[in-house]
Amino acid sequence: CLKMADKTADGGAWTGCAVMFLQSLFPGVDLLALYKGEQGKFIIFKVLKLTLRDSAGGLGGYDILKVHDAEPFLGVEVKFVDVAACQQFLESYSSGAVLQSLNQHACRLLGLPQDFTVRTQLKAGPQNLDLCLDQLAVCLQHIHLSQPERLRDEEIDHLEQQLQSQALGPAPQTLTVTQEESPVPSNCFKFQNRVFEDRVLTPADVQSFSNGVGRQWKHVGRALGKSCRALKGPAIDNLAYEYEREGLYEQAYQLLSRFIQAEGRAAKLSRLVRALEDSKLTSLAENMLGMQP
Repeated sequence: CLKMADKTADGGAWTGCAVMFLQSLFPGVDLLALYKGEQGKFIIFKVLKLTLRDSAGGLGGYDILKVHDAEPFLGVEVKFVDVAACQQFLESYSSGAVLQSLNQHACRLLGLPQDFTVRTQLKAGPQNLDLCLDQLAVCLQHIHLSQPERLRDEEIDHLEQQLQSQALGPAPQTLTVTQEESPVPSNCFKFQNRVFEDRVLTPADVQSFSNGVGRQWKHVGRALGKSCRALKGPAIDNLAYEYEREGLYEQAYQLLSRFIQAEGRAAKLSRLVRALEDSKLTSLAENMLGMQP
């Protein structure tokens, strides 16, 4: 479906525009009102950036142009400059991963209860893409035909600068280690002389891992297999064979999903970070922990 892919007919780079509309379904939480406040504006912008990073495969290939009042919705206008990022975003949106990521980051950054949820709509120009999500090529075409009419809003420039001055990442709460000998609390783990709060792996973690691990997924699988029976023996090679046609992302995704399924509440972030360290993938671990490069 991506034969139209990387270039437009006139040989220019592929671009397109989509608007995601968000409305909180949780009593007493109004995203639009929060965004109009100075502090809320920055936090919601950060939620949006993290969600796009999870669902479009990294920090490139797209740009938030404007966040605007579309009562009762908050409208988020996104320009895509890479067809692969746009396709991945659409697949994530269609599977519910965008919504899951949005809810997760909003709960964490806004301190909301776990049952907080958002209603979404996705449009390209007048086209409601929610009605044709099963036809990826059609959605891509609508987005491509909807060219952005504006440059990035000044307010977004300002928020981007604010964000650059912070580490952009789903940083678990970091505790400063004052003494080298200070014991690490039982619900935490240590990585590169910093202490991080441990937690169960989330769908957003699975996406970040699958996007970043590439060909090294087998090494990580074997490292996890040292303490996970479901990944011992031929399990890794069987996964590689079973999902060979779907590619590296899917193989990595299935690996971590199988680990979570087998280990349940014991499928902790600390175990994945340790496996990444063992596989010499510290930069991916840093990225997943939201550490400043």
